[in-house]
Amino acid sequence: MRYYSILLNYLTNMNTVDLFSGCGGLSLGFEKAGFKVLAAFDNWKPAIEIYRKNFNHPIYEADLSNQAVLEQIKVFKPDLIIGGPPCQDFSSAGKRDETLGRADLTISFAKIIEDIAPQWFVMENVARIEKSRTLQEAMSIFKARGYGLTKQILDARFCGVPQRRKRFFLIGRLNGKDNELDYYLSKNQSKEEMTLHDYFGEDLGLEFYYRHPRSYARRGIFSIYEPSPTVRGVNRPMPKTYKKHNGDKCEPSNNVRALTTIERSYIQTFPKDFEFEGTKSNLEQMIGNAVPVKLAEYIANCIKELQDDFANSKFIKADKFGQLALEMK
Repeated sequence: MRYYSILLNYLTNMNTVDLFSGCGGLSLGFEKAGFKVLAAFDNWKPAIEIYRKNFNHPIYEADLSNQAVLEQIKVFKPDLIIGGPPCQDFSSAGKRDETLGRADLTISFAKIIEDIAPQWFVMENVARIEKSRTLQEAMSIFKARGYGLTKQILDARFCGVPQRRKRFFLIGRLNGKDNELDYYLSKNQSKEEMTLHDYFGEDLGLEFYYRHPRSYARRGIFSIYEPSPTVRGVNRPMPKTYKKHNGDKCEPSNNVRALTTIERSYIQTFPKDFEFEGTKSNLEQMIGNAVPVKLAEYIANCIKELQDDFANSKFIKADKFGQLALEMK
């Protein structure tokens, strides 16, 4: 029983480091699920400042494409590395050109994992990365290092977030099996999509709101009785000349407004006590780029559930070096 208790304590307190952390959506979600986030790394000062205001552990300003940062990360002896390398080169809002250079940061993330070899890693990106050459290269690096890989595109509206937001997750376990998390990532999803009203009730104080479309061939007016469209890094007011689209949920009027920056952070499931401070453009960008907190927590809980199942089917003992080792019963 003592060894079993040690195992459970280890699994629920895995030392975690967040790379390309932004303002902290992944970090906060994993913390809420009980993981021990020790440090974060990012290279954008406005996001770093917000992160520092909201977490007790340190965040370091660092160029993660520079292998010199490896020694800083190794100090924390991470059991788990999480991160969302910048995705503009894969995004539907960007140029979708892997030659522009941002895609290289996905390879940088893979090389960090290759060198440090944590027990687990979680990499998040936009859904379009699944068709990219960069992902195939990164997966080859992970496989060569001995990781079993699970990859899924999750829609946040079925994972506790009131938002239509499809995101790609690649999760690796050292010496694990491919697809071993598929069952947990699928079975824990809600059968019903989450709407803004499900999440907020009447707290937003409105029924309809405007979200600026990428083109006027798309609608711009939405209802709280449906999930929000994807929160992006831009937020504009409704133009006075806006004409009703066939899909709009109501007529354009003075009562229909764009959501505020802070309201959009709530849709990303940041809690109300999470402090945002800075220019509107910077805040909109970091909120739009963030991993929704509840989506991160969903992923973390799926990992915990798999680990708990390991604990129920295996026992733990100390090997001759005093390290923890798992063996089948």
